[in-house]
Amino acid sequence: MDVVVSAKALPPGERPRERLYHVGAHELSLQELLSIVIGGGSGSASSLVLAYRVLNAFEDVASLGRAGIDDLMRITGIGFARSCQVLAAFELGRRLARQTGTNSISIRSPRDIAKIFLDEMKYYDKEYFKAAYLNTKNSILKVETISIGSLNASIVHPREILKPAISVSAASIVLVHNHPTGDPTPSKEDIEFTRRFAQCGELIGIELLDHVIIGAGTYRSLKELGTF
Repeated sequence: MDVVVSAKALPPGERPRERLYHVGAHELSLQELLSIVIGGGSGSASSLVLAYRVLNAFEDVASLGRAGIDDLMRITGIGFARSCQVLAAFELGRRLARQTGTNSISIRSPRDIAKIFLDEMKYYDKEYFKAAYLNTKNSILKVETISIGSLNASIVHPREILKPAISVSAASIVLVHNHPTGDPTPSKEDIEFTRRFAQCGELIGIELLDHVIIGAGTYRSLKELGTF
């Protein structure tokens, strides 16, 4: 049962926004941080209570981060607008993590690629196809989501991958996609597409370094498998 607590009823120094200002965001609890994202309360429920309900509805923060709008809207007091706010906050965090976590990494092996993409992509319930664009030192310049497919397929054309590569003057490319089934074994279509794309890249002087398939906590490198 919820215990209704209003942030306004708390002493000024204990209110989430004031605490964030005085001690910094890193000192706040998950409930306090989420209450700030949610904003105002709903009816008799304060933002702190709404935050408690949201956190209580999921096993952990990772599962909350994978939630969709419909999942959040099932929680009492969390309507469409608040659901959008929560999803937007998580997406900002993911983009920041990708930018700060990839720009300083030099890709030297499939394991390096997996370290960047595995934790995020192993939870996807649809097939996401991404391309990482690298400079001459194999450091990542940019990561693009090329397509989001159905449960078991995604349709990608080489030009959709090569156009951003040219715009950032990439020296090479790493392709990454997930298998929602959890089995990273490459399909016949995966192998055929990889070979075709490697040939296209070679024609314009952009090397395909690898194509890594993400599964449930594991991965496969088509380069290591010798498929292209």
